[in-house]
Amino acid sequence: MILRSMVTGRFAALCFTVGVALSGAPSFAQQSAAPAASPVYNVEVIVFRALGAIGSAENWASQNQETTTAGEDDAPVAAADAGTARLVATVPGTDFKLAEIESRLRASGGYQPIAHAAWQQTASAWGSKIGFPIDKLGISAAGLSGSIALERGQYLHLGFDLNFAPASAPPGLSAGPGTVFVLNENRRVKFFERNYFDHPAFGVIAIVTPVQTRPGR
Repeated sequence: MILRSMVTGRFAALCFTVGVALSGAPSFAQQSAAPAASPVYNVEVIVFRALGAIGSAENWASQNQETTTAGEDDAPVAAADAGTARLVATVPGTDFKLAEIESRLRASGGYQPIAHAAWQQTASAWGSKIGFPIDKLGISAAGLSGSIALERGQYLHLGFDLNFAPASAPPGLSAGPGTVFVLNENRRVKFFERNYFDHPAFGVIAIVTPVQTRPGR
């Protein structure tokens, strides 16, 4: 059984109480050189599971459609005019910007971080739906699979297509054994801002920062 849903996260207030310094963009050794014309971005994500339902149980039968969010000004870019994203470097844990958020989630008693990773990459063309499998991004957690895409049109968008099959679903969701929860969302993001991608069973906190700042981002 596959469930698709996105609800407003009640954990946001928890995270907003933590002051995280987000200024500056450290440099890291590159694994492969990116084209000079392609800006490079740091992407950092925390994937966490809920120990209780994030929100109330839903009518799952009505939540089986993909959820996407896009700006009206973002027209797809022709494949010939924009390249495909490439991985540039991994970011060491000592340079994580969301480390304190992870600690706060662990201490809350209501959420359990299951993966925390960061990397550098260029962006694919908006509308290309080209992402990286999470195992290539250093994300590994039992029952978690899927991909993450960074796309750029007029604006920058971060998208998640994740499946999570926990050994047991959070109480209160009326979800039986073997349930696969799906988080599918693509959202416009701004530099240095924390972004929350929510689902009743699990969620993601993400931040994108520039490695090379270009005028008119």
